[in-house]
Amino acid sequence: MRHDAEPEVLNTSLNDETALREYARPYDTYRPGLVPRVLGWFLVACGDLVYGKKPSYLKFRSVEVIARVPYQSWESAVYTLLTLFYSSEERAMELCKLSRFANLAKDNETMHVVVISQFEKRDRKHGVFLRTVIPMIFAFFYYWAAYWLYLISRRAALELNYLFEQHAFAQYSEFVEKNADALKAKSAESAYLAWYGRPCANQYEFFRSVRNDELIHRNRSIEEIER
Repeated sequence: MRHDAEPEVLNTSLNDETALREYARPYDTYRPGLVPRVLGWFLVACGDLVYGKKPSYLKFRSVEVIARVPYQSWESAVYTLLTLFYSSEERAMELCKLSRFANLAKDNETMHVVVISQFEKRDRKHGVFLRTVIPMIFAFFYYWAAYWLYLISRRAALELNYLFEQHAFAQYSEFVEKNADALKAKSAESAYLAWYGRPCANQYEFFRSVRNDELIHRNRSIEEIER
């Protein structure tokens, strides 16, 4: 198994809709600050402009390429800060705890983009510009924006991630709800998914699990602020 078992147990528990609503409720009404709201609106608006407002395989692939970026960026920022605060054990532990969360989330988002890329290729072929170039441009700028934002304001960086993950959660929820029957008829066979350690009988189970992942990442972003 490629990852810790604990997040997978939580993910599976959220397949129950009542448990999902209860888990989501504490942060459903959270209101981030102005800067994260403006940046979050800009990210979502640009994505909707290029890929449309409706969820799709191509849009999900692009979202996941971008979604893994802040976690990697935070890890780099944490290493930078540890250079300054290594003499404070309390501060070092706080930073390393966030780094562990970021590393797990980064691996999880990588799994999403690798597997969804396979589904997207089977479903419909798109040009390299939409599939690769645009997401990489977004990812490049998002990486450095997230890095400097974290150094300036840890809260703002985590709140921006909350907004992006909330958008992803809403998109996957809509996709799963509207396409349940069709997704249940599609195979989720993937060597990478098997290696990661998440068995899914069909694409419905896979996308439902991704929906749960995004909600977990959303909530964890605010929990890191409150800790």
